[in-house]
Amino acid sequence: MTLFFPTHSETGTPVTSTVMGMTTSASVPVESEGAIDVGAVTDRLVEANERYAAAFADPGMDARPVLEVAVVACMDARLDLHAALGLKLGDCHTIRNAGGVVTDDVIRSLTISQRKLGTRSVVLIHHTGCGLEAITEDFRTELEMEVGQRPAWAVEAFRDVDQDVRQSMQRVRTSPFLLHTDDVRGFVFDVRTGALREIAPA
Repeated sequence: MTLFFPTHSETGTPVTSTVMGMTTSASVPVESEGAIDVGAVTDRLVEANERYAAAFADPGMDARPVLEVAVVACMDARLDLHAALGLKLGDCHTIRNAGGVVTDDVIRSLTISQRKLGTRSVVLIHHTGCGLEAITEDFRTELEMEVGQRPAWAVEAFRDVDQDVRQSMQRVRTSPFLLHTDDVRGFVFDVRTGALREIAPA
């Protein structure tokens, strides 16, 4: 697998890309049949960083996203946001969690993103085949039975991905902490085709 790491030398200047070869997860050592050696995975990431750092050049950027956009998306490993959206290093803020749902902590990140780092647009991305469609809020009860403590957070499980995108858009648009809520758009990413489908707000 070949990864491209785009870098901005400074805003408005040409973009260059550092190319790095990397193995896929299929080549990760296993302890036994079907079990990944967890320590080896972390070691591989550290080794990859050493190669990356050896060729790294300070891009001379500050923390403000060039495109003034924040993207909220699911943590699903099948979503390569930068590739799917044509983004480069420094273009945006990416905020990811299970489901890509807008929680209090996402609002916290968006508030800092807008008020302190200059973003104005918000893009929300859910996807097909999300794991949150396969569980329910009963997961919290299961955890309580196992560890003796009920989580304070909600699972945010859902059955209708389109409706959950609409709910996330509404949570952003009605937050009193955000400065900019006029450009909030929601999408569902198809993990089989790579295409985005825009969801109309409620």
